[in-house]
Amino acid sequence: MRICKSFLIIFIVLGFISCEEVVDIDLENSEPRLVVEASILWIKGTNGNRQEIRLSTTSPFYEEEIQPVTNASIIITSEDGDSYVFIHEQDGIYTNEEFQPVLDLEYELELVHDNQVYSATESFESVAGIDYIEQLNGGGFAGDEIELKAFYTDPAEEENYYLFKFTDENVFLELYEDEFTNGNQIFGYFSNEDIEQGDVVGIQMQGISREYYDYLFILRSQIGTNQGGPFETMPAVVKGNIINETNLDNFPLGYFRLSEVDSRTYTVE
Repeated sequence: MRICKSFLIIFIVLGFISCEEVVDIDLENSEPRLVVEASILWIKGTNGNRQEIRLSTTSPFYEEEIQPVTNASIIITSEDGDSYVFIHEQDGIYTNEEFQPVLDLEYELELVHDNQVYSATESFESVAGIDYIEQLNGGGFAGDEIELKAFYTDPAEEENYYLFKFTDENVFLELYEDEFTNGNQIFGYFSNEDIEQGDVVGIQMQGISREYYDYLFILRSQIGTNQGGPFETMPAVVKGNIINETNLDNFPLGYFRLSEVDSRTYTVE
């Protein structure tokens, strides 16, 4: 009798399996959009001559492979009249080896792709720099996580915005502005339950504009609130500062910005 019951259960399970059917959802494919990663970064202590810009296009929902753009022309021109042509190297990466970064100077990006002209203008933002890094071992809700604090002194009587980038095995971004800390010493904060003694953490402090701060804040908020399943209402598209002058409706994704950077590495003790 037990054998018969066992076989009955097996047949029932097989019956359910045989009734399963793979359903392919036919999603509407929108026209690919240009994606522009144009962050000009001048790391303190370097000449900042080598700069790169990455171009790609958006992919269909089920495709994860990045579609690089290899046939565009890119020029950045400073308000002093100096022009820098970016040449395609590989995989949608365009480089210039002779860039001359000047803080507080305005630069204009001009990009041409598929007979569409794109442009953006931004100033080169300075950064205060990291004073020192402090480690605390009693962080987190349980008091057993390692915390890192990168202290910096905010310039007085200036409106400043900062992007902190902490890198271990992953990348963590933090945004700061000085509305309530103007002229004071404050810190960028990082804590991760997975870091431990001997780990090396990369720390970057970048000076950014108010517009780029707002862009990143909205972008992070959109990503952070999308906690639903695949049929949840998707966040709205966040536009950057790059304009398609040929067709305003066919706007690109991404941002053009120029930032001075203080870069450090810290070995967890």
